[in-house]
Amino acid sequence: MNESKLRRLRDRTGGAATLINHGCKISGEISGSGDFMISGEVAGDCNVSGTVTLAVNGLWQGTIQADNVIVAGHVEGDIAAHGKVEITDTARITGTVTGEAIAVAEGAVVEGVMKTNNQSAPQEFVEKRNN
Repeated sequence: MNESKLRRLRDRTGGAATLINHGCKISGEISGSGDFMISGEVAGDCNVSGTVTLAVNGLWQGTIQADNVIVAGHVEGDIAAHGKVEITDTARITGTVTGEAIAVAEGAVVEGVMKTNNQSAPQEFVEKRNN
């Protein structure tokens, strides 16, 4: 399918992602290129060229910097995306969220500030698909 026709970031990811699985705990800085899927816990910051996806059971304590960010889990810290940020209905964020465009599902909790770094206003969507 043509990538431009896919609405959600997670529908567009290609190739295998680096996985931090449920039950795994990482402390420190993460950097690299490619997509990252976090189902475990991370205490630290990241600077990634690619998409960072924090799954429903994932916990991130620190700053996430990436091309695109998808949050379904819990973030205690700031999110800075060069592109888009997608916040699902199960997400809980305490911190500042910055991106070119921000999509927030009904039911998500964001305790902090959301800022777009272009002319797009924050968007709200209702998640209609199950994971």
